[in-house]
Order: sequence, then structure tokens, then C-alpha cells
Amino acid sequence: MLRIDPFLVKLLVVVLLASLLPARGGAADLLGWLTTFAIALLFFMHGARLSREAIVSGMTHWRLHVVIFSMTFLLFPLLGVLGAPLTSAYLTPELQSGLLFLCCLPATVQSAIAFTSMARGNVPAAVCSASASSLLGVFVTPALAGLLLLDSGSQGDGFHYDTIGKIMLQLLLPFVAGHLSRPWTGAWMARRNASLKLLDQGTILLVVYTAFSAAVIDGLWARTPIEALVAVVIISMVLLALVMGIGMGLGRLMGFSLEDRITLLFCGSKKSLATGIPMANILFASHAVGSIVLPLMVFHQIQLIVCAVIAGAYARRPQLRP
Repeated sequence: MLRIDPFLVKLLVVVLLASLLPARGGAADLLGWLTTFAIALLFFMHGARLSREAIVSGMTHWRLHVVIFSMTFLLFPLLGVLGAPLTSAYLTPELQSGLLFLCCLPATVQSAIAFTSMARGNVPAAVCSASASSLLGVFVTPALAGLLLLDSGSQGDGFHYDTIGKIMLQLLLPFVAGHLSRPWTGAWMARRNASLKLLDQGTILLVVYTAFSAAVIDGLWARTPIEALVAVVIISMVLLALVMGIGMGLGRLMGFSLEDRITLLFCGSKKSLATGIPMANILFASHAVGSIVLPLMVFHQIQLIVCAVIAGAYARRPQLRP
């Protein structure tokens, strides 16, 4: 039975709240400072949770990781660029930029590993790949987004290369500091994983409210027709189907085992909401962030539903006895 991700429900409630009661004036300024601090804290925790042992244990399967990273940072952007002449006819310029930004993002960490485990795939390789993808995204995503968005003729919706410095300061520095703090903070965070997950989600909800408040004040819903939102849903489903199909084909072509193909499927086809929303808040002008992250929010729910169905099917396959 399919069910809606509870976190997506919270996101939709926050979007509705921002649409009806957007933050203005001094409240918006205060939320802006609070959002900056919360994002830095979020990436500090991401770094502190990154296990070196898990990465080392999965690094030996380099061929699999090369294919996964190629899907995440080459195949997705390539499909986004090739499809732009078609998708731009149905999307507003802001949503089109959001779709291209989605294609530049790293993979998820928690859900990619969870689905791989549920489907009885290569979990150590999934841990290594998803963690490394999150780290690479801090460098690769801003560069890819700048290249794709500035070349798309949209002027990047407020994107400028000087924001890469902000990425280094607000994301990379806390991430590295968090990882270096693991000898002192790793065990503490592991014991409080449930509480920290709530903090993760609270940070994302705060960023979404702040972003959509600025976008609503700037006229987001007035310039976003319902037809464009429907188009985002259809385009997201087609994009996910293409990437999954190509990924499974590459897995067979490379001669990977079924367990490795499962890892490739779930790690190579997913995009990170937890990384994408804070990064969009830094990379783009405040009035554009709400539109930019809409395709990501839609794609996030679709990938969860589809991956849950596929993982369930793999989990029901006969267990081979040694």
C-alpha cells in the first residue's frame, strides 16, 4: 500500500502557511539569520555522522561507484539539458531552472541506504556511495548549477559564481568541522539519532518557510499556473523512469551482481531534498528559491513512492541459502 511521506505533509503545511502568512519586515530578517545558522548546524551534523569506516569498507568496489557518480552528476544533468527545449515549453522559467538545479544535486543518504537494505542490496557500497555523493555535492553542485543555469538563458535566477564562497563558508567548513569532531561527537549523535532527525527536518522546514515567504511576497503563485505544476509531476516521473532504466541497463552491461545493481538503482536515481533546499537558499536570490525548490519537492515524493514499491518487490524475492 502506497502512503504519503509524513515529512512531505509537513512541507506542504509549511508552504501553505507561508502562502497565507508570509514573514515580512523584521521577522523576515530574523528568520534569514536563523536560517543561516540552522543550515551551518545541519551540515555540521552531516559531517559528524559520516563514518570513515563505512566509506573505507565500500571503497574497494570502485567500478560501481564510478557508475553511480556518473548517473548522479553526468546523466541527470545531460537529460536535463537535452530535455530543456521540450520541458521549457510547459514550465515557467523559474520551474525550468528548478528542474535543472534538481539534476545537479547529489544523491540522498538515509533513504538510499534504507531502500538498498530493504531490497537486500550491497549495503556497505550504498553507505560509501551515498556519503561520498553528499560530500562531492558541496563542490560539484554549485559548479554544475552555474554552468547549466547561466547557459540556459535564465541568468541563473539570481545565481552568481561568488555564491560558491558562501557555499564553502556555510556548508563545507561546518561539514569538515563536524567530521573532524567525530571522536568527540559521533557516539553522542548516534545515541540521539531520533532527536537529531527532528532537528534535521526542522531546519528544512524553516528554510522552506523562509524561502516561500519571500517567493509569495514576490508573486510566486500569481505567475505559476496549475498547468505548469502538473507538468512538473509528469516530467519528474519521466526523468526518474529514464534514469532508473538506464541505470539497470548499465548495471547489466558492466556485469554487476544483482546486489550491486540494486545499489546502483537506489543510489544513482535519487536526489537529496535535505541538501538541495539549504543549498538553493544560498545559491539563489531569496525571491527565486520558492520556485526553484518546487520541482525538487515533487521529485522527492515520487522517488520515495517508486523506490518503496521496487524495494518491496526485491525484498520478496527468494532468499538463497548458502
